[in-house]
Amino acid sequence: MQIVSAAVARPIDRCWRAFTDAATMTAWVPGLRTADVIEARPDGLPLEVRFGFATTLRYALRYTYDLPAHVVRWEPKESALGAVRGFARFEALTGGTRFTYALEHDTGRKAAERAFDNPNTLVEAFSRWMHEDRD
Repeated sequence: MQIVSAAVARPIDRCWRAFTDAATMTAWVPGLRTADVIEARPDGLPLEVRFGFATTLRYALRYTYDLPAHVVRWEPKESALGAVRGFARFEALTGGTRFTYALEHDTGRKAAERAFDNPNTLVEAFSRWMHEDRD
Protein backbone atom coordinates (compact mmCIF):
# COMPACT_ATOMS: atom_id res chain seq x y z
CA MET A 1 0.00 0.00 0.00
CA GLN A 2 1.43 3.36 -1.02
CA ILE A 3 0.86 6.24 1.43
CA VAL A 4 1.20 9.94 0.51
CA SER A 5 0.59 13.07 2.59
CA ALA A 6 0.28 16.78 1.87
CA ALA A 7 -0.64 19.95 3.72
CA VAL A 8 -3.82 21.64 2.49
CA ALA A 9 -4.39 25.27 3.50
CA ARG A 10 -8.06 24.69 4.30
CA PRO A 11 -9.82 23.75 7.56
CA ILE A 12 -10.16 20.06 8.37
CA ASP A 13 -13.98 20.08 8.21
CA ARG A 14 -13.95 21.65 4.74
CA CYS A 15 -11.43 19.07 3.47
CA TRP A 16 -13.40 16.21 5.05
CA ARG A 17 -16.71 17.34 3.53
CA ALA A 18 -15.16 17.81 0.09
CA PHE A 19 -13.42 14.42 0.08
CA THR A 20 -16.45 12.48 1.30
CA ASP A 21 -18.86 14.13 -1.16
CA ALA A 22 -19.10 11.68 -4.09
CA ALA A 23 -20.77 14.37 -6.21
CA THR A 24 -17.50 16.36 -6.32
CA MET A 25 -15.14 13.46 -7.10
CA THR A 26 -15.32 13.90 -10.87
CA ALA A 27 -14.05 17.47 -10.41
CA TRP A 28 -10.72 16.36 -8.99
CA VAL A 29 -10.09 12.63 -9.62
CA PRO A 30 -8.23 12.33 -12.95
CA GLY A 31 -10.06 10.16 -15.49
CA LEU A 32 -13.16 9.68 -13.33
CA ARG A 33 -16.36 10.14 -15.36
CA THR A 34 -19.03 9.01 -12.89
CA ALA A 35 -19.34 8.47 -9.14
CA ASP A 36 -22.84 7.27 -8.31
CA VAL A 37 -23.88 6.79 -4.70
CA ILE A 38 -25.65 3.42 -4.46
CA GLU A 39 -26.22 3.50 -0.70
CA ALA A 40 -25.73 6.23 1.92
CA ARG A 41 -25.80 6.52 5.69
CA PRO A 42 -28.56 8.57 7.36
CA ASP A 43 -26.09 11.48 7.68
CA GLY A 44 -25.52 11.41 3.90
CA LEU A 45 -22.04 9.89 3.85
CA PRO A 46 -21.74 7.29 1.08
CA LEU A 47 -21.62 3.61 2.03
CA GLU A 48 -21.31 2.35 -1.54
CA VAL A 49 -20.24 4.23 -4.66
CA ARG A 50 -20.06 2.91 -8.23
CA PHE A 51 -17.24 4.46 -10.28
CA GLY A 52 -16.82 4.76 -14.03
CA PHE A 53 -13.56 5.90 -15.61
CA ALA A 54 -12.61 7.18 -19.05
CA THR A 55 -11.55 3.62 -19.85
CA THR A 56 -13.95 0.69 -19.62
CA LEU A 57 -13.03 0.33 -15.95
CA ARG A 58 -16.06 0.15 -13.63
CA TYR A 59 -16.29 -0.97 -10.01
CA ALA A 60 -18.06 -0.30 -6.72
CA LEU A 61 -16.43 0.48 -3.38
CA ARG A 62 -17.79 0.14 0.15
CA TYR A 63 -16.91 2.89 2.64
CA THR A 64 -16.51 2.94 6.42
CA TYR A 65 -15.86 5.98 8.60
CA ASP A 66 -14.14 6.87 11.84
CA LEU A 67 -15.74 10.27 12.27
CA PRO A 68 -13.85 11.46 15.40
CA ALA A 69 -10.51 10.60 13.75
CA HIS A 70 -11.55 11.97 10.31
CA VAL A 71 -10.65 8.68 8.60
CA VAL A 72 -12.50 7.10 5.69
CA ARG A 73 -11.65 3.59 4.43
CA TRP A 74 -12.76 1.88 1.23
CA GLU A 75 -12.58 -1.59 -0.22
CA PRO A 76 -14.06 -3.35 -3.23
CA LYS A 77 -17.60 -4.60 -3.05
CA GLU A 78 -17.07 -8.36 -3.10
CA SER A 79 -14.59 -9.40 -5.78
CA ALA A 80 -14.60 -6.37 -8.07
CA LEU A 81 -11.81 -7.00 -10.58
CA GLY A 82 -9.54 -3.99 -10.99
CA ALA A 83 -10.76 -2.15 -7.89
CA VAL A 84 -8.72 -0.42 -5.20
CA ARG A 85 -8.67 -0.32 -1.40
CA GLY A 86 -7.27 2.28 0.92
CA PHE A 87 -7.93 5.10 3.32
CA ALA A 88 -7.79 8.86 3.71
CA ARG A 89 -7.03 10.63 6.97
CA PHE A 90 -7.41 14.32 7.78
CA GLU A 91 -5.52 15.90 10.68
CA ALA A 92 -5.80 19.52 11.80
CA LEU A 93 -2.66 21.63 11.37
CA THR A 94 -2.03 25.25 12.20
CA GLY A 95 -3.44 27.03 9.16
CA GLY A 96 -4.81 23.93 7.46
CA THR A 97 -5.04 20.17 7.27
CA ARG A 98 -2.67 17.25 6.82
CA PHE A 99 -4.23 15.02 4.12
CA THR A 100 -2.93 11.44 4.10
CA TYR A 101 -4.02 9.11 1.30
CA ALA A 102 -3.23 5.39 1.04
CA LEU A 103 -4.03 3.15 -1.90
CA GLU A 104 -3.56 -0.46 -2.91
CA HIS A 105 -4.45 -1.70 -6.40
CA ASP A 106 -6.15 -4.99 -7.17
CA THR A 107 -3.80 -7.40 -8.94
CA GLY A 108 -6.14 -7.41 -11.97
CA ARG A 109 -5.70 -3.67 -12.56
CA LYS A 110 -4.03 -2.75 -15.85
CA ALA A 111 -1.04 -0.39 -15.95
CA ALA A 112 -3.08 2.32 -17.71
CA GLU A 113 -5.74 2.04 -15.00
CA ARG A 114 -3.11 2.26 -12.26
CA ALA A 115 -1.99 5.57 -13.75
CA PHE A 116 -5.43 7.03 -12.97
CA ASP A 117 -5.03 6.08 -9.32
CA ASN A 118 -1.44 7.09 -8.65
CA PRO A 119 -1.59 8.26 -5.00
CA ASN A 120 0.82 11.15 -5.65
CA THR A 121 -1.32 12.36 -8.53
CA LEU A 122 -4.52 12.03 -6.50
CA VAL A 123 -3.12 13.91 -3.50
CA GLU A 124 -1.83 16.68 -5.78
CA ALA A 125 -5.17 16.85 -7.61
CA PHE A 126 -7.22 17.04 -4.40
CA SER A 127 -4.88 19.64 -2.87
CA ARG A 128 -4.94 21.78 -6.02
CA TRP A 129 -8.74 21.52 -6.24
CA MET A 130 -9.12 22.49 -2.57
CA HIS A 131 -6.85 25.50 -3.07
CA GLU A 132 -9.11 26.83 -5.79
CA ASP A 133 -11.79 29.19 -4.52
CA ARG A 134 -13.47 26.79 -2.07
CA ASP A 135 -14.28 29.36 0.63
